[in-house]
Amino acid sequence: MKPGSKVDLKDINEGGSGGFKDAAEVQPKLDQKLDRIAKLQERLYAEGKRALLIVLQGMDTSGKDGATKTVMREVNPQGVEVTSFKAPSKEELAHDFLWRIERRVPPRGIIGIFNRSHYEDVLVVRVHSLVPKSVWSGRYEIINAFEKRLSDEYVRVVKVFLHISKDEQKRRLEERLREKDKRWKFNPADLKEREAWKDYREAYEDALSKCSTPWAPWHIVPANKKWYRNLVIADIVAEALEEMDPQFPKITFDPASVKIE
Repeated sequence: MKPGSKVDLKDINEGGSGGFKDAAEVQPKLDQKLDRIAKLQERLYAEGKRALLIVLQGMDTSGKDGATKTVMREVNPQGVEVTSFKAPSKEELAHDFLWRIERRVPPRGIIGIFNRSHYEDVLVVRVHSLVPKSVWSGRYEIINAFEKRLSDEYVRVVKVFLHISKDEQKRRLEERLREKDKRWKFNPADLKEREAWKDYREAYEDALSKCSTPWAPWHIVPANKKWYRNLVIADIVAEALEEMDPQFPKITFDPASVKIE
């Protein structure tokens, strides 16, 4: 997303595949990316000076869990923290909307993944009128300032919107009902959210347009094809880590002088 550009999600193909034919063609490229992410994550952890925050947003069933599971598959678990933001608790509602977010910002050396995030406070609260427009409309600037502060300190912020079609969401919801081992994922409340598809799309378009900045750009990823979605996200994460270029710390002793009895 180019900062300052206006997003119209209807103009972006949810089923794009980058010219690839199928999962088998993509797999070798994905494996290479995942191996590179694992090596760079080890350096990030060892360096212990900076963090990477990956923000995942998207309509229900867009694949936030699946993408996390795949893209972090080769990474040492102790170097990753995943936070899923649900409806705020009573304690969280007693504070400003960023309070619960700031508590989960990854520490130095860690890759943090937000499954949903502070953007819910310009999405769901807007669609369901949980706060007045005068409140949520001012949050875009607050969010930009928050992400700028993180970037100025030690956190690289990468934001990914998983873009699926309404037809694909229908197919995935039906699959959850049809397959016994997936029924636990189905929530009747998802159907209520689906009714507000147009309102959510407009809310996302504003969030993507107003909050894609040089320090924390949005990436819009076609997500109808899971195998292509995973490749693109892996490429985004690998590129961010490459640009960070973490280094193993220099040792302060001469290894040749160490004798282990």
